[in-house]
Amino acid sequence: MENIVRTIRVYYPVSDEALATLAHGFEKQVFPVKTLIIRAGQFDRQVHFIEKGMTRSYTLHDGKEVTTWFSMEGDVACGSWDLYRNKAGFEYVETLEETLVYSISIETLNELYKSDIDIANWMRVLQQENFLRLQDIHISRLNLSAYERYEKLMSECPALFHRVTLGHIASFLGITQQSLSRIRAKGYFLT
Repeated sequence: MENIVRTIRVYYPVSDEALATLAHGFEKQVFPVKTLIIRAGQFDRQVHFIEKGMTRSYTLHDGKEVTTWFSMEGDVACGSWDLYRNKAGFEYVETLEETLVYSISIETLNELYKSDIDIANWMRVLQQENFLRLQDIHISRLNLSAYERYEKLMSECPALFHRVTLGHIASFLGITQQSLSRIRAKGYFLT
């Protein structure tokens, strides 16, 4: 659980005891590539901590998949509506690589928030950071050109471009794959 622990401690100095308590509730799972671990319209009772591998979250808009988020080593993948509203959500979460996760039930996690201040504070800080990331994505879509969004993503997440298809990246950026190809053809790509 090295990647998970390292990422948890980036957000908050969680004690070894709190981590042991959290780990006690984990179930280790390995999902093959292209596995839907969360489905829109189906209530999911699990929060998945990614140790190895990668997922993408997406929703359907006019029958087309629109990528909304990528999660990789150390990140958490879950359905937001499931976690916060206790209702089935609108997003799918699909593995992009073989993915090793440690899953914990929402109920167990909620109990840990009540009983362990380190875990509660870590999750609070993590959610604040994710909210700011979502706000940044939203503002970028409104204020930046397609090239500027591409350039920003390249500078902030260069590993993404080696692990994700251009179609998924284009969808996340809110542009067509053809537009992304034109941007890259002009020399704006990773070497």
